Amino acid sequence: MHALVLFDIDGTLIDSGGAGIAALNQALEDLTGIKDGFNGIDCAGKTDIQIIKEACEKLHLESDNGLIPRFVGRYLTHLKPHVQIRNGGRVKVGIHNLLNGLAQDGNYGLGLLTGNIKEGARLKLEPHSLNEFFSFGAFGDDSEDRNQLLPIAVKRYSELTGKVVDFGRCLVVGDTPRDVACARVHGAQCLAVATGRHSVEDLERAGANLTLSDLSETELVLRRIEQIRLGWDHNIARW
Repeated sequence: MHALVLFDIDGTLIDSGGAGIAALNQALEDLTGIKDGFNGIDCAGKTDIQIIKEACEKLHLESDNGLIPRFVGRYLTHLKPHVQIRNGGRVKVGIHNLLNGLAQDGNYGLGLLTGNIKEGARLKLEPHSLNEFFSFGAFGDDSEDRNQLLPIAVKRYSELTGKVVDFGRCLVVGDTPRDVACARVHGAQCLAVATGRHSVEDLERAGANLTLSDLSETELVLRRIEQIRLGWDHNIARW
């Protein structure tokens, strides 16, 4: 039976080299004159809208007076040149091989589950030719609460393909405890990778089903994912 593998972006698929924060800071300065207002804010695993609202609260800015839509517009305007200046940042080790392996297998639907606004997500992935792997996803402008994104991704996959997939047949691949939480709250599983700010130990404590230091060992990772798919087919809940 078909299963979904849903990927986070920042820290999991790519490192954008700080393009996102740079664009957020520039948007903030455009609208308020405040410089570097996003510095020091913990962005890991949060949605873009959540991050913007936290910055507004920190800086005592009113976020419900139309500022958020204007902020998003300015952010997207600045994001593309910041991505280009950094040559897109870099792809995390093993990603292209893993995605090619999953795409060729035929048993998986590949999607995005990310806090990035959709347009921003696609801008970040474009320099690395990664968009072609992901025909659907759930994004930070679908809900500011990351825990609400998995059902949205599943619904979009069903609308796109006509296939119905239970939440329990989804595997979230991410690098933060928030990725783990957004999977587990819906009975999905999480493969957590310590390729961002969080250690293997952090991710294990968060309750990830499997933690790896990175995704460099393609055959090992593909075997692990195949084990979980076969386990689902035989009603086995865990690795």
